[in-house]
Amino acid sequence: MSSAPDAAPSVPPTNTLASIRAEIDALDDAMHELLRRRAAVVARMAQSRAKAGVSNLRPGREAQVLRRLLGQHDGPLPARAVVRLWRDIFAACTQLQGGFTIAVHGTQGSPTHHLAREHFGALTPLRLQPSPGSALALVASGEAVAAVLALPRDEEPAEALWWTNLDSPRLQVGARLPFLLPASGDVSAEALVVGPGAPDASGEDRSLLRLEARSPEQGRAQLAAALTAAGLPPRQLIFRRGPAGATALAEVEGAVAEGDPRLASLPVERALPLGFYAVPVRRD
Repeated sequence: MSSAPDAAPSVPPTNTLASIRAEIDALDDAMHELLRRRAAVVARMAQSRAKAGVSNLRPGREAQVLRRLLGQHDGPLPARAVVRLWRDIFAACTQLQGGFTIAVHGTQGSPTHHLAREHFGALTPLRLQPSPGSALALVASGEAVAAVLALPRDEEPAEALWWTNLDSPRLQVGARLPFLLPASGDVSAEALVVGPGAPDASGEDRSLLRLEARSPEQGRAQLAAALTAAGLPPRQLIFRRGPAGATALAEVEGAVAEGDPRLASLPVERALPLGFYAVPVRRD
């Protein structure tokens, strides 16, 4: 007995397909109208900021918006697509407030270049630089509004240790890339964004502290214990020992600024906040 032939895939009637396309066109028109209204509001805000001298880059505010959107997002559209769409909207609206350029330590197609392009949008000018120092120099001179630098790691070569000489509080870390991380597992590359002045808090932040030890004898374990005793338990501690003493980079919870009384209790020559960033969101 022969089996019945497979049923042919159903094709919506022409009138049904036309109505679906009409519905999509109406949604596109509504989205476009909302984008125009958003741009008009941003233009009004830009006029007030021009007088106040406020930076156009607001990574903490952007993180708040993305967290809210991701918290209410469902349906077939991937969360990564939502973040990508709004990152382009952020970049375009920031450009309305005054054109800007981003300095990137990396080469064409490198991980930092890819992260910078994803974060700052397809139309933002990027200036690739051969070293962290040259990227930071562009920010210090005003030729770029921020620099994208590889996330510090243990066992890096000396030329990669840009955090040991970061001119804080003049330049500070303000964002960590990427903002959206997979729910489980690590990402292949991460970076930090450094800009002029203090960043804006997002409500869920982590800070970077540069610790300059008083003697070469102070080790990683001692500094970690001192941070914990001061109420600043380190999530990560990068440690470098030199002839004049040890230098460490600590990542701690919260937005820690200069003058925080917990810093004064640390048994180090100097504890300098290097800025803070919004904690990335983990979601598939």
